[in-house]
Amino acid sequence: MGEVTGKRIGVLAGAFNPVTCAHLALINAALEVVDEAVCVVPRVYPHKEFYGAALQDRLEMLRLAGGRYRVEVTERGLFIDIARELRRTDPGAEIHFICGRDAAERIVTWDYGEPGAVERMFQEFHLLVAGRHGAYVPPEHLRPRVHPLPLAPGFDEVSSSEVRRRIAAGESWERLVPEGVVELVRRIYRTS
Repeated sequence: MGEVTGKRIGVLAGAFNPVTCAHLALINAALEVVDEAVCVVPRVYPHKEFYGAALQDRLEMLRLAGGRYRVEVTERGLFIDIARELRRTDPGAEIHFICGRDAAERIVTWDYGEPGAVERMFQEFHLLVAGRHGAYVPPEHLRPRVHPLPLAPGFDEVSSSEVRRRIAAGESWERLVPEGVVELVRRIYRTS
Protein backbone atom coordinates (compact mmCIF):
# COMPACT_ATOMS: atom_id res chain seq x y z
CA MET A 1 0.00 0.00 0.00
CA GLY A 2 2.98 2.28 -0.31
CA GLU A 3 5.20 4.16 2.11
CA VAL A 4 3.57 5.06 5.40
CA THR A 5 4.56 8.26 7.18
CA GLY A 6 2.13 7.95 10.10
CA LYS A 7 -0.04 5.27 11.57
CA ARG A 8 -2.69 3.64 9.43
CA ILE A 9 -6.20 4.17 10.76
CA GLY A 10 -9.03 1.97 9.51
CA VAL A 11 -12.38 3.76 9.62
CA LEU A 12 -15.73 2.01 9.50
CA ALA A 13 -18.35 4.73 9.18
CA GLY A 14 -21.98 3.75 9.50
CA ALA A 15 -25.28 3.92 11.28
CA PHE A 16 -24.72 0.65 13.20
CA ASN A 17 -28.50 0.28 13.34
CA PRO A 18 -27.82 -2.29 14.83
CA VAL A 19 -24.17 -3.33 14.98
CA THR A 20 -23.72 -6.76 13.35
CA CYS A 21 -21.21 -9.60 13.28
CA ALA A 22 -20.29 -8.41 9.77
CA HIS A 23 -19.21 -5.03 11.20
CA LEU A 24 -16.86 -6.83 13.60
CA ALA A 25 -15.58 -9.11 10.83
CA LEU A 26 -14.76 -6.07 8.67
CA ILE A 27 -12.88 -4.42 11.53
CA ASN A 28 -10.96 -7.60 12.37
CA ALA A 29 -9.98 -8.06 8.71
CA ALA A 30 -8.87 -4.42 8.48
CA LEU A 31 -6.75 -4.75 11.62
CA GLU A 32 -4.54 -7.11 9.63
CA VAL A 33 -3.39 -4.11 7.53
CA VAL A 34 -4.00 -1.02 9.71
CA ASP A 35 -2.68 -0.06 13.13
CA GLU A 36 -5.93 1.06 14.68
CA ALA A 37 -9.66 0.89 13.95
CA VAL A 38 -12.30 3.55 14.51
CA CYS A 39 -16.06 3.20 14.21
CA VAL A 40 -17.48 6.56 13.19
CA VAL A 41 -21.15 7.31 13.71
CA PRO A 42 -22.32 10.42 11.84
CA ARG A 43 -25.02 12.57 13.38
CA VAL A 44 -26.10 13.51 9.84
CA TYR A 45 -26.38 11.08 6.92
CA PRO A 46 -25.50 12.67 3.59
CA HIS A 47 -27.36 10.36 1.21
CA LYS A 48 -30.31 8.97 3.15
CA GLU A 49 -32.85 9.63 5.85
CA PHE A 50 -32.24 7.79 9.09
CA TYR A 51 -34.83 5.81 11.02
CA GLY A 52 -34.08 3.53 13.91
CA ALA A 53 -32.18 3.40 17.18
CA ALA A 54 -31.19 6.66 18.86
CA LEU A 55 -27.56 7.77 18.68
CA GLN A 56 -26.91 6.88 22.34
CA ASP A 57 -28.32 3.37 21.82
CA ARG A 58 -26.08 2.81 18.79
CA LEU A 59 -23.04 4.01 20.73
CA GLU A 60 -23.95 1.63 23.55
CA MET A 61 -24.28 -1.26 21.06
CA LEU A 62 -20.79 -0.52 19.75
CA ARG A 63 -19.45 -0.49 23.31
CA LEU A 64 -21.18 -3.77 24.21
CA ALA A 65 -20.08 -5.50 20.99
CA GLY A 66 -16.60 -5.72 22.45
CA GLY A 67 -14.65 -5.04 19.28
CA ARG A 68 -11.07 -3.81 19.00
CA TYR A 69 -11.86 -0.23 18.02
CA ARG A 70 -12.56 3.19 19.38
CA VAL A 71 -15.82 5.00 18.68
CA GLU A 72 -16.17 8.56 17.40
CA VAL A 73 -19.22 10.67 16.59
CA THR A 74 -18.98 13.13 13.72
CA GLU A 75 -21.17 16.02 12.72
CA ARG A 76 -20.83 15.22 9.01
CA GLY A 77 -21.16 11.98 7.11
CA LEU A 78 -19.07 12.30 3.95
CA PHE A 79 -15.82 10.31 3.91
CA ILE A 80 -13.80 13.38 2.96
CA ASP A 81 -15.15 15.30 5.96
CA ILE A 82 -14.52 12.37 8.31
CA ALA A 83 -10.95 11.97 7.01
CA ARG A 84 -10.22 15.66 7.55
CA GLU A 85 -11.75 15.54 11.03
CA LEU A 86 -9.61 12.54 12.01
CA ARG A 87 -6.50 14.14 10.59
CA ARG A 88 -6.98 17.16 12.87
CA THR A 89 -6.38 14.91 15.88
CA ASP A 90 -3.85 12.65 14.11
CA PRO A 91 -2.06 14.81 11.50
CA GLY A 92 0.28 12.16 10.08
CA ALA A 93 -2.31 9.40 9.85
CA GLU A 94 -3.02 7.48 6.68
CA ILE A 95 -6.81 7.03 6.56
CA HIS A 96 -8.31 3.81 5.18
CA PHE A 97 -12.10 3.66 4.97
CA ILE A 98 -13.48 0.15 5.38
CA CYS A 99 -16.45 -0.67 3.18
CA GLY A 100 -18.16 -3.26 1.05
CA ARG A 101 -18.28 -3.40 -2.72
CA ASP A 102 -21.65 -1.65 -2.89
CA ALA A 103 -20.40 1.36 -0.92
CA ALA A 104 -17.18 1.54 -2.96
CA GLU A 105 -19.20 1.64 -6.17
CA ARG A 106 -21.36 4.48 -4.82
CA ILE A 107 -18.35 6.49 -3.67
CA VAL A 108 -16.53 6.17 -7.00
CA THR A 109 -19.55 6.84 -9.23
CA TRP A 110 -21.33 9.54 -7.19
CA ASP A 111 -21.82 12.89 -8.91
CA TYR A 112 -19.92 15.30 -6.66
CA GLY A 113 -20.86 18.23 -8.88
CA GLU A 114 -17.45 19.11 -10.25
CA PRO A 115 -14.88 17.46 -12.54
CA GLY A 116 -12.00 15.74 -10.74
CA ALA A 117 -13.75 15.68 -7.35
CA VAL A 118 -13.35 11.91 -6.94
CA GLU A 119 -9.65 12.04 -7.75
CA ARG A 120 -9.05 14.92 -5.31
CA MET A 121 -11.00 13.08 -2.63
CA PHE A 122 -8.92 9.94 -3.09
CA GLN A 123 -5.77 11.95 -2.42
CA GLU A 124 -7.00 12.18 1.17
CA PHE A 125 -7.77 8.52 1.91
CA HIS A 126 -7.66 4.90 0.79
CA LEU A 127 -10.51 2.38 0.58
CA LEU A 128 -10.32 -1.14 1.98
CA VAL A 129 -13.06 -2.96 0.09
CA ALA A 130 -14.57 -6.28 1.19
CA GLY A 131 -15.93 -8.24 -1.74
CA ARG A 132 -19.52 -8.57 -0.62
CA HIS A 133 -21.36 -10.40 -3.43
CA GLY A 134 -18.23 -10.40 -5.59
CA ALA A 135 -14.94 -8.57 -5.82
CA TYR A 136 -14.82 -4.88 -6.59
CA VAL A 137 -12.66 -3.78 -9.51
CA PRO A 138 -11.97 -0.04 -9.22
CA PRO A 139 -11.28 2.23 -12.16
CA GLU A 140 -7.65 1.96 -13.26
CA HIS A 141 -6.66 5.45 -12.08
CA LEU A 142 -7.93 4.77 -8.52
CA ARG A 143 -6.34 1.33 -8.06
CA PRO A 144 -3.35 2.65 -6.07
CA ARG A 145 -5.82 3.93 -3.44
CA VAL A 146 -8.39 1.09 -3.44
CA HIS A 147 -7.36 -2.21 -1.86
CA PRO A 148 -9.16 -5.54 -1.49
CA LEU A 149 -10.06 -6.55 2.05
CA PRO A 150 -10.27 -10.33 2.40
CA LEU A 151 -13.24 -11.26 4.56
CA ALA A 152 -14.04 -14.67 6.00
CA PRO A 153 -16.95 -16.37 4.21
CA GLY A 154 -20.48 -16.21 5.58
CA PHE A 155 -21.03 -12.47 5.91
CA ASP A 156 -22.52 -11.61 2.50
CA GLU A 157 -26.09 -11.70 3.83
CA VAL A 158 -25.38 -10.12 7.23
CA SER A 159 -26.45 -6.48 7.42
CA SER A 160 -28.23 -4.13 9.78
CA SER A 161 -31.20 -3.94 7.42
CA GLU A 162 -31.42 -7.75 7.37
CA VAL A 163 -31.43 -7.82 11.18
CA ARG A 164 -34.24 -5.25 11.27
CA ARG A 165 -36.17 -7.12 8.56
CA ARG A 166 -35.93 -10.39 10.48
CA ILE A 167 -36.97 -8.75 13.73
CA ALA A 168 -40.02 -7.19 12.04
CA ALA A 169 -40.92 -10.54 10.44
CA GLY A 170 -40.54 -12.45 13.70
CA GLU A 171 -37.65 -14.51 12.29
CA SER A 172 -34.46 -15.57 14.03
CA TRP A 173 -31.86 -12.77 13.99
CA GLU A 174 -29.73 -13.31 17.10
CA ARG A 175 -26.80 -15.00 15.33
CA LEU A 176 -26.35 -11.93 13.08
CA VAL A 177 -25.35 -9.63 15.96
CA PRO A 178 -22.55 -9.91 18.53
CA GLU A 179 -23.63 -11.86 21.60
CA GLY A 180 -23.03 -8.84 23.85
CA VAL A 181 -25.71 -6.76 22.10
CA VAL A 182 -28.55 -9.29 21.74
CA GLU A 183 -30.51 -8.08 24.77
CA LEU A 184 -30.06 -4.41 23.89
CA VAL A 185 -31.12 -5.03 20.29
CA ARG A 186 -34.15 -6.92 21.56
CA ARG A 187 -35.07 -3.98 23.83
CA ILE A 188 -34.44 -1.26 21.22
CA TYR A 189 -36.36 -2.97 18.45
CA ARG A 190 -39.05 -4.20 20.87
CA THR A 191 -38.95 -7.91 20.23
CA SER A 192 -39.96 -10.66 22.58
